[in-house]
Amino acid sequence: MNAGTLDAERYVPGLVTWLANKLSAGASQLYRKRFDLGVIDWRVLATIGSEGGATGARICQVVGLDKAAVSRSFAVLEARGLIVVPKPGGRARAAELTQAGRAIHDAILALALARQSRLLEPFTDAERDLLVGLLHRLLQQVPYVNAFDPDRDMGQGE
Repeated sequence: MNAGTLDAERYVPGLVTWLANKLSAGASQLYRKRFDLGVIDWRVLATIGSEGGATGARICQVVGLDKAAVSRSFAVLEARGLIVVPKPGGRARAAELTQAGRAIHDAILALALARQSRLLEPFTDAERDLLVGLLHRLLQQVPYVNAFDPDRDMGQGE
């Protein structure tokens, strides 16, 4: 390998991104076909469902979506009657699933878990546990990586 080229087969951020992009595209295609909802809408529904309600800020924090994407998803989901978003009046309150929202959530969850089973099929239980642990360790490193400043951290500009 040339020192000036990227080894795409071993570049972890690229591999993680490519995997996530391909999985997201497939999920979005399936969810749009079945429920007329995209993968971002599913992430919002999933967070609200798993937390028993969530503010837009909380969803941004948990899932890593930007505020505009969450706001657009809230509008879509609220217009479809899948969530109730309390109107501003002081402190932000959590959006909650409606009965219809819970039904869609549960239906998409079943598909998401089936897709996960297919993805992890070639792995043993121990390998799955190891993979999940490694992914959590990578997630913990993200703030450190995102705080990287080449001028400060690589001694440039001295």
